[in-house]
Amino acid sequence: MPKDSFDYIEVQPASQPKNVQAILWNVFAVLAILAALCIGSFALLVFINPVSAFNPFPPPTMPVLIYLDTPTPTPKNILPPTWTPTSAPPPTVTNIPEATFTPFPTQTPGSSSEGSGDSGVVNGHPFQIADGSPQYIPNLYHPDQGCNWLGVAGQVFDMSGAPVKQMLIELGGILDGKPMSFITVTGLATNYGDAGYEFVLADKPVESKGKLWLQLVDQQNLPLTEKVYFDTFNDCDKNLILINFRQVK
Repeated sequence: MPKDSFDYIEVQPASQPKNVQAILWNVFAVLAILAALCIGSFALLVFINPVSAFNPFPPPTMPVLIYLDTPTPTPKNILPPTWTPTSAPPPTVTNIPEATFTPFPTQTPGSSSEGSGDSGVVNGHPFQIADGSPQYIPNLYHPDQGCNWLGVAGQVFDMSGAPVKQMLIELGGILDGKPMSFITVTGLATNYGDAGYEFVLADKPVESKGKLWLQLVDQQNLPLTEKVYFDTFNDCDKNLILINFRQVK
């Protein structure tokens, strides 16, 4: 029976060709993952055991330490077997006197030398005012203050003329109606010498007559000199008073 012109013929769809490129990318991805796993395993193995044969850069081999026997010192003085320790007698303590001057009796009131720089008789004291003291000169050691300064300074010397440091020297009296009481140590004002001392009295020259005094004392505050009285002047050419002391016995 002949086919009718209106009969439908079922057409089979053509088969799709396989995507070769996608397959290749999948293969490459798998290979990359496997390579990463291998590299990670290799790195972990080298990290755990750096000296393994897989490490192309093994660490240097540390040298082997050689332990030597420590020599035992042999005592030089070997005591005999029969030696018995005995207690040695304690050393005798020798009292060495300190390098200080022997205290002398305190002078009676009114016995100090009155007047400008007159030390009077030594009266048993080991120090007295040196010859040529006091001297009145301009303020040479504080040029920045010039005439706006008044002070007394000097040194202390022993019998050989060497400077004596660490000597206590006291200043007292009244200046311009104000009481003055200071103490210092020789050797602090080296501008005047190795055993120099200095007292700043005022910020300007002030006139006074026998109102101020200096005196060397020991650690017990006992006098080593008479009180040495001195004057001050309202004069810029005499605002530094130099008074030295010397040992006489």
